Amino acid sequence: MVRKPIVVVTSHFVEGVETRIEREYEARRSTNGVSFKSEELLAAAEGADAMFVTPVDRIDAEFVKRVSASVKVIATYSVGYDHIDLRAAAERTIAIANTPGVLTDATADIAMLLLLGASRRAYEAQELVRSGAWKSSNVVALLGWQPTGKILGIFGMGRIGLAVARRARGFGMKIHYYNPVRLPEETVGDAVFHADSLDLLRVSAFLSLNAPESEETHHFLNAKTIQLLPAGSIVVNTARGGLVVDEDLIAALQSGQVAAAGLDVFEGEPKLHPGYLALKNTFLLPHIGSATVETRTAMGMLALDNIDAVLSGNPAPSLVLRATE
Repeated sequence: MVRKPIVVVTSHFVEGVETRIEREYEARRSTNGVSFKSEELLAAAEGADAMFVTPVDRIDAEFVKRVSASVKVIATYSVGYDHIDLRAAAERTIAIANTPGVLTDATADIAMLLLLGASRRAYEAQELVRSGAWKSSNVVALLGWQPTGKILGIFGMGRIGLAVARRARGFGMKIHYYNPVRLPEETVGDAVFHADSLDLLRVSAFLSLNAPESEETHHFLNAKTIQLLPAGSIVVNTARGGLVVDEDLIAALQSGQVAAAGLDVFEGEPKLHPGYLALKNTFLLPHIGSATVETRTAMGMLALDNIDAVLSGNPAPSLVLRATE
């Protein structure tokens, strides 16, 4: 009988992915139904072939240094891999895999939901209806800001940024973008390129953050950069919470420098800065950018495909780091 690969699984996934895990692997999970603590995760990895983790799991340098030599690949259920220390993984020759591409459309949809929810004051409107406070029509109540004809600045024109641009054009928006590399016209169409991200901010009535978090992008949106935005701008973040200095964005929302914000990601999530909760002009979601049945299934299957490929010595669909690097 062929031995099933031993995989440490740190969460529970949609039905199709769970069925495959049960069928093809010997899964090690937390016994108490809650997330592994770091020491528990290290213990679970002893003798395991692979790990299937999520962004909640912090795979830092110390963890990688101590993890069992039997672990050949760590697959994360996300596009972002800022929770994994790649340098340490390279030193241990552990392959790292992510799930790009399959969540592009779902995340871009959420970006537009946030953009519209923030600009049309959707939180306040729902609160008015659900509280029973909506009594009569008031022609000047809940006036929002229309996206038609406005510039949408996209910070990070990768797969998701491009998908956001396609959707925003349907609302009559003009697209400007910053990216480390200028993209060909056949890819971005009439979108205006800014070689300097600060120049992008100066024209962005609406700003969508779509860049990965890195040393260069960490806390990109802060007190100084927010002041470059046109007064009364709208900010949307579906990338990573670490791109934003929370206190500075909250202050700008209070002053009106930023009229409203739509946020699906937060630094330190699932905890978030309580200042956001006190504001009416925030449209907040609990990191559901990829939360459709189709997308979450595709993400899980891609993560498992990566594990299978590495363990069998075949080319993997989406490795961030190969074991030989």
